[in-house]
Amino acid sequence: MDSILVKGNGPLNGVIPIAGAKNACLTLMPATLLSEEPLTLTNAPRLSDIATMTQLLQSLGAEVASMQNGLVLAMSSHKVDNHTADYEIVRKFRASILVLGPLLARDGHAIVSLPGGCAIGARPVDLHLKAFESMGAELELRDGYVHAKAPGGRLRGAIIEFPFVSVGATENALLAATLAKGTTVLKNAAREPEIVDLAVCLRRMGAQIDGEGTSTITIQGVDRLGGATHPVVTDRIELGTYMLLPAICGGEVECLGGKMSLVGAFAEKLDAAGVSVVETERGLKVTRKNGRVNAVDVVTEPFPGFPTDLQAQMMALLCTADGTSVLEETIFENRFMHAPELVRMGAKIDVHGGHATVTGVEKLRGARVMATDLRASVSLILAGLAAEGETVVSRVYHLDRGYERVEEKLRGVGALIERISA
Repeated sequence: MDSILVKGNGPLNGVIPIAGAKNACLTLMPATLLSEEPLTLTNAPRLSDIATMTQLLQSLGAEVASMQNGLVLAMSSHKVDNHTADYEIVRKFRASILVLGPLLARDGHAIVSLPGGCAIGARPVDLHLKAFESMGAELELRDGYVHAKAPGGRLRGAIIEFPFVSVGATENALLAATLAKGTTVLKNAAREPEIVDLAVCLRRMGAQIDGEGTSTITIQGVDRLGGATHPVVTDRIELGTYMLLPAICGGEVECLGGKMSLVGAFAEKLDAAGVSVVETERGLKVTRKNGRVNAVDVVTEPFPGFPTDLQAQMMALLCTADGTSVLEETIFENRFMHAPELVRMGAKIDVHGGHATVTGVEKLRGARVMATDLRASVSLILAGLAAEGETVVSRVYHLDRGYERVEEKLRGVGALIERISA
């Protein structure tokens, strides 16, 4: 099993190109199941999760070709001859549940295994299933699979009010509603940029959607969707992660393709901590203002609030801040598993339930640590870049699910990092 070796070596300077968003691409890919015509995605990220979604779509009968060194995905679902998403593929990642809505909408039936992914909380699919039931679907959970069918072969429009904001449930319901009979209204819908990106793509395919980016999305179902070519939106989580490099190490890094609109709440916290973020013609330029960063308190919230997917990375920064910070995790339970690993590096962290109190130290120390999930893995790399000595991060297969060519990008700004193959 591979590990990552990191050596702290002072300020980092240069440019880092930001990839297309993993979470957006994984949502866009199942949209191919809604049409018999080709769907092409550009600016696709080159990640193991994308390869797994490719494998899942191909198992259903879709054709998926990776072109231009993986940056373009050309897909066609003119023949969907299997409606069962098998456990052996689905267990690998959470987004696999997003094929359920398109299969139901297209052909009126589907059998999809309950999904897997990072162990950061229960993340039940109840809201997905309740949304489909509101649209007339008949569902049965049997042997770890969701057996779903739409009486008469077609879902019908409905008013669906989510009891709490769920990105995945919003995406799945949005996908399904495009081909439902009548009008669907999603209330308390997620507002993330990935939702907006999905709506833009579906509209290019001929869907009638209004209100994306707000808490109420209205979809007028159509009889069929066509093909389209769509660029995947910039990955705001990769963007935020690399914005932390000069914050934690010093120096100046420009994140190519970054936009302030994608990371507004995060950038505000960086500013409060003493980190300058300036929008340029090419992206976002980030510089630490003076000495150690200031302690700041963070509460994770649905977009446009502070992203839960940047909480672990922010904690790594605050481990070296001047003062005491409190991080509150409101989205997922069990998402402070990186804290004990940071403590191994000399951090002072006290976790109580959904709160973590971090008292900054002047310097972290290199150590052998273990990644527990995707975002935890990169937080430990960030900490290693700011630590004295060497840090070895094990179980980095998580990292490859969400960050493409991380060693290459970090070396490009002067980091001392290498992958150690088992």
